[in-house]
Amino acid sequence: MSPLLASIPRGARVTVIRLRSLGDCVLTTPALALLKAERPDLTIQIIVDPRFAAVFEGSSDVDEIWVNAGLIRKSRPELLLNLHGGTRSMTMTFTSGAKYRAGFGHHRYSFIYSHKIPRAQEILDQERPVHTAEHLASAMFWMGVPQQEIPRAKLVASAAPNDFGNYMVFHPYASLPEKTWPAERFVAVARALRETLGYEPVFLAGPADDPAPFAEFRVWRNAPLADVKSLLAGASLFIGNDSGPAHVAAAFGVPVVVLFGPSNPVTWAPWKTEARVITSREDIARIETTEVLEAGQSLNAKQGLKATPIQRTKVKA
Repeated sequence: MSPLLASIPRGARVTVIRLRSLGDCVLTTPALALLKAERPDLTIQIIVDPRFAAVFEGSSDVDEIWVNAGLIRKSRPELLLNLHGGTRSMTMTFTSGAKYRAGFGHHRYSFIYSHKIPRAQEILDQERPVHTAEHLASAMFWMGVPQQEIPRAKLVASAAPNDFGNYMVFHPYASLPEKTWPAERFVAVARALRETLGYEPVFLAGPADDPAPFAEFRVWRNAPLADVKSLLAGASLFIGNDSGPAHVAAAFGVPVVVLFGPSNPVTWAPWKTEARVITSREDIARIETTEVLEAGQSLNAKQGLKATPIQRTKVKA
């Protein structure tokens, strides 16, 4: 065990900063599972932006969820682990009052850390591009968790909608236009797969997304993240752009088809689920409808996933 984790007394508080990005939050859960399995005595507290708090709700690996950074100093954690690295998180780290402050050495202002975590490649002893889940888990290995297989992302959902029958979920939006496949092609794929697989299409949309192109289908717009988890947990198939909902679906073991434009699929591909990744880094519009349709048809659509009843984790505002 490394000096850092060995230095943390039994029953101590450990605060983990993971502020934002749905995909990043989801891919933090394997690292948290490794830490909690190695040190179940620790009280693990995570601080996250309110809109992503539901990622960690019900997790047996997280004891408290915080959406108020002001609570950090009051609790005086033994260890503050910054997995975010942005300016706001660095301010939280500096003012935390934690005895130990750890984060990756490449973070800007990393001089405020008492312990700088090396590159994942050094920790894993493999000089290759690493997945985000590997990158985050490597921090746990460096702190003293024995190196082992990194688990699938771990989410908990309440029961899936019971009036949908067998359904597949589409997420046709993304954070940038260059990451967004044309809407009319999603429509064509949804129609064809409804005919061939018999699954009803459900489209996910956020508050700023235009759902008009998908009006012939059921659309969930601006649904609470807890409800989105439940929807994705019960899906037979997921098809979408490279974005957060793809990682949520993968966490529940849903077969996924993900379309990549300029993002690196080595870093951001679905983690440990049956998947088809289709990439066109020059122009995502070059991905043909037939490619996506064939990928969806080739996956063995998952049946009968039973969502784990949610255990309410205390969220501190």
